[in-house]
Amino acid sequence: MACFTAPLAGAAVAAVVQKTAGGKSHNPFLRKLHWLVKMALGGSFLLAIEHIYHGEITFCPPFLTKMQNPADTQEMVHEIMTVGVSMAVLLFFVWIGMVVVSEIADRRQVAAHV
Repeated sequence: MACFTAPLAGAAVAAVVQKTAGGKSHNPFLRKLHWLVKMALGGSFLLAIEHIYHGEITFCPPFLTKMQNPADTQEMVHEIMTVGVSMAVLLFFVWIGMVVVSEIADRRQVAAHV
């Protein structure tokens, strides 16, 4: 229902870090932080579209169809903390793998040209 909010929050944090510390850094993880932001935003967007398609999100209050009463808040928070956080953590580790593979490939390419 609201699992896409955890990767979306991660994208927001990564975007703030990218604006403050990324770009000109020599750290490859900070330089390629925009990959993580794009992956998290894209995944959150697609999950939100999927939830809209399946009728779990509507365009009128309460927006989340399972939120018909305040007792449902606990179920929503549990889903965010389990499913959403696990998706965000997996996305983070995939991004780390991408950066490592990219750095290895860049170093091999530089070594081949020397």
